[in-house]
Amino acid sequence: MSEPSAPRTRVRATDSKHRLFTASMELIGARGHHEVSVDEIAKAAGVSKGTVYYNFGSKSELIGELLNYGAAILFERFERAAEVPDAADGLRLMIADALEFIAEYPSFAQLWISEQWQADSDWATALATLRHEVIALVRNALARMAADGAPARLAPAADLDTLATAIFGAALILGRDRLVFHPERSVESCVEAVMAFTAPLR
Repeated sequence: MSEPSAPRTRVRATDSKHRLFTASMELIGARGHHEVSVDEIAKAAGVSKGTVYYNFGSKSELIGELLNYGAAILFERFERAAEVPDAADGLRLMIADALEFIAEYPSFAQLWISEQWQADSDWATALATLRHEVIALVRNALARMAADGAPARLAPAADLDTLATAIFGAALILGRDRLVFHPERSVESCVEAVMAFTAPLR
């Protein structure tokens, strides 16, 4: 059974790290992380190259830290979902927040998808931790849904860990697919498609 993860540190949207995050995601999205230098990221972010090198020893370390920063932004948005009284509505809001985050930072999702299952990726561990934390949040929302209407709304032998993983994967891939192939799809329609996984709980 997944355990709830410790809350991430709240982020500030106006600091230099946010500019570095935005710049790195835009450059990586355009050309791939192998082709982007720390100098270019610093210049695009409008921060000193020396400051970047002082705080981060390498490009890999910089991108790893920025992935953690992006995750903190995402989790900050998820906070409001946990406060919604109806568990199903809270899960819908969480999925919508994830889809909107992917639309805002498409390269974050692309980097996540391409690197998470690469054993030799410099960021595999950080991305695996992020995956675990997101799935734990989804599982908690599913457990709330089951408790709200238990036991009638919980399908026999329902595995909440597997269901949470399916929802996580569907939202991640659907969010990316929507941007690349189906920009006409609304966030609302995608949310309802992902929510279809919860039909046994509804």
